[in-house]
Amino acid sequence: MNIKYILSTLLCLLYTVVSLSQEVKTVTTDSLKQKTINLNEVIVTGSIKKDPVFSVVAIQYAKKVVQPKNVADLFNDLNGFSVIKRGNYAIDPSFRAAQYEQLNVQYDGGTKVMHACPNRMDPITTHVIPEEISKIEIVKGPYTMRYGATFGGIVNLVTHKPQLNNLGWYGKVSAGYESNGDNLVNRIELGHIAEKFDLTGNFGYRDFGNYKDGDGNTIPSSFRSIDYGFKMGYNFSENERLQANWRQSFGRDVLHAALPMDTDYDNSTMLSLDYSKRNISSKINALTAKAYYSYVDHLMSNKLRPSFMMSEAEAAVDAITLGGKFELEWQLAEKLLVFTGIDALHIARDGFRDRLVKIVNGNVLPEPRSFTDKIWQDSYITNLGVFTETKYELNKSTNFTFGMRYDNVISEIQDPDESFSALYDLEKRTEHNFSGTLSIKKQLSETAVLQAAYGRGVRSANMIERFMSSFNVGQDPYEYIGNPNLKAEVNNQFEIGFLGNEPLKNGLNSFKYEASFYYAFFENYIVALVDTTKIRKFSPTTPPVNPKVFRNLDAAYKTGFEIMAQLDFLDDYYIKSELAYVYTKNKDLQESLPLTAPFTSAFTFGFEREKYWANLRFSVVSQQNNIAPSFDEIVTNGYETVDLRFGVIPFKNLNLGFAALNIFDVTYNNHLNFAFTNQANFGRTPITDPGRNLSVFVQYSF
Repeated sequence: MNIKYILSTLLCLLYTVVSLSQEVKTVTTDSLKQKTINLNEVIVTGSIKKDPVFSVVAIQYAKKVVQPKNVADLFNDLNGFSVIKRGNYAIDPSFRAAQYEQLNVQYDGGTKVMHACPNRMDPITTHVIPEEISKIEIVKGPYTMRYGATFGGIVNLVTHKPQLNNLGWYGKVSAGYESNGDNLVNRIELGHIAEKFDLTGNFGYRDFGNYKDGDGNTIPSSFRSIDYGFKMGYNFSENERLQANWRQSFGRDVLHAALPMDTDYDNSTMLSLDYSKRNISSKINALTAKAYYSYVDHLMSNKLRPSFMMSEAEAAVDAITLGGKFELEWQLAEKLLVFTGIDALHIARDGFRDRLVKIVNGNVLPEPRSFTDKIWQDSYITNLGVFTETKYELNKSTNFTFGMRYDNVISEIQDPDESFSALYDLEKRTEHNFSGTLSIKKQLSETAVLQAAYGRGVRSANMIERFMSSFNVGQDPYEYIGNPNLKAEVNNQFEIGFLGNEPLKNGLNSFKYEASFYYAFFENYIVALVDTTKIRKFSPTTPPVNPKVFRNLDAAYKTGFEIMAQLDFLDDYYIKSELAYVYTKNKDLQESLPLTAPFTSAFTFGFEREKYWANLRFSVVSQQNNIAPSFDEIVTNGYETVDLRFGVIPFKNLNLGFAALNIFDVTYNNHLNFAFTNQANFGRTPITDPGRNLSVFVQYSF
């Protein structure tokens, strides 16, 4: 498929949308009552009628004192979330036992950056720095059809946007330090806002060393990164805006404790264009359009690993992601709101591994042998989607949502490896996926809301599951072989929940609560299983000799809940409790699904005042006995940690933050941590998390 043609088509579509919108008759409005236009960067708008069910704003970065390693670390304290850790850099979020492409992770309502490395050394969360994220929005299941194909939920990372009503120059300078690893973070942001035009630029530098766990063991996890970006916007009117976003990220010398190689460099480029026009006519509320392009250039090697003495390996891979979206918001009746649109996502990857083999079966070769292995086999996946979503206000207290989408998925290998083509009849493949959702939101009282939903989310196999040719891409030592004939996964998810904020008296200000209970059964669930009819391609005598091949399962399900309760008292103080549990079952193998987080609870005591705030968080993670032996999982012990955070504003525009994490220096590992791989002085056991860590953070705004 011609990538330049697809990109030019998306840009032409965006230009056409801008041009046509000028010709549509607009509604006469009082400009004094209008607000400056906001782009369609958010999912959660604060409107009970427009927001998807089971959607939340999970974090406001201004209150995150400790400097995270990458965006995925922001999920550590979010109820229901865990992180899959391979070191200090390659970290992926997991929610309700859904991870990787099972979660629809995006920036600003649709922009995507896909990883180039088959071991996910560079997941989407590494390509934007945490300080650039203003908030994280979450839809807990396939309950909206408007933001691309969604299987287990949506995570929308919303970046900072300029306050367009404040004209003139503005800026922000921040710096942070962490004791465990001597970690340094610096960032500067500068912008200018005029009546019609605004421009923002930012630059960040991060230098993280190897951290120590609670027993004083040094975990290889250092990295350096530089990021910069520009965001430019032009306001045609108070209801019409065009915005361009350009950013680049450069990772260097990244050590991955639980992967077979390290990252020499990881360079990414991202460009996006967003257009929005509102109050177009009596029937059309808004028109939004987006086009984006990203490129990731990644090099990894084993030059610092024990295996380098036997076989030198270096792999250069790249990934291209481009896509776009066009949406119309229709007000067909006073109580009937309809969204219709199309979206596109194209992912293309290629790359090779060069090996220089020096020792075979313990024998030194007289002359090293050189090999080149195809990794991605010059493959691509293109997803073209059409969607509609209707919101109907039955009465003042009850709102219904009904949504449907169709996805046309095309996939192809353009340069197959001989061993892979010998297994399958490789031809261009087209899939037809249908998703849908039905939900209700009921205002029980002025302070309480009931939500209930069913969602059918469909996900076609990703490129690793389809096209991987005899590479180690799991947390176990098996070689993995893809399957281009996999059926699409289907998630049928049911959920009911309550949320409220009840006012209290006698020194007790309010009682806030949220509760969600869900059950989901899966069709064609994708897992990798050992195939005893095949022998591994590389080092065929080295155990395990049989590779794993991706297959579809017939019967699997999950069920669980998240509960939050918070008591606010004496105006400034609060106590909060959070519980999250998920249970999964692979009926075919009579075991848990892989990467299922254990029962987690957290208790927080804190206070918030205008000039200072603090909180003490006690986290309890239970032992995980429900495991997937087929994934080489082992029972993981439970653990408890205590974190203290404190922030102060000594004078206007200056913020100081202090934190002490894992105060009691506990040695532990999360169940989702991968195991040490190809590391000297470490066996194949799960990597341990950081011990005690003290941090300081300073930020000045102007």
